[in-house]
Amino acid sequence: MALTPEDVPVATVTDGSRVVPLESGSTHFLTSEKDMIKTLLHECLQAKEFAYCPYSKFRVGAALMTKEGNIFVGCNVENACYNLGVCAERTAIQKAISEGHMNFRAIAIASDLEDQFISPCGACRQVMREFGTEWDVFLSRPDGSYLKMTVDELLPMSFGPEDLRKKKVFSVHNGC
Repeated sequence: MALTPEDVPVATVTDGSRVVPLESGSTHFLTSEKDMIKTLLHECLQAKEFAYCPYSKFRVGAALMTKEGNIFVGCNVENACYNLGVCAERTAIQKAISEGHMNFRAIAIASDLEDQFISPCGACRQVMREFGTEWDVFLSRPDGSYLKMTVDELLPMSFGPEDLRKKKVFSVHNGC
């Protein structure tokens, strides 16, 4: 049986993001991982409903939680010029960044794949990596089951911002 948005609590909207309540009407942040996961799964399922995917017919939703407890959702948005499409994960991350949030706690991803967990593409993995390696990624299925991984597990031996600050063997003299 597929998990529906009604199966998990609804969050409160504030400033374009969602502050996650402990209980209905509360403005306190979630403290348990179980509540966080349920809320993120609920939010990514809702976001999936807004996917614009007339070409692939492959709906994806994502819900990103900041370390402060704000949630930003995203869906995939396709384009007739295929390489201009944007994945749900990057949509959620870009929304968070555009609102001044860069410290992430977790992201949940949902699709309509029945028998396998949705997994982010390589570009999304690299964008996630830009903001750290030790935050959680929940890969879900429509029945509500999920796999918990970290960004580092999804993209091992990755290249990140700190690599640009490392000592190099020579200097580039062509204007860079």
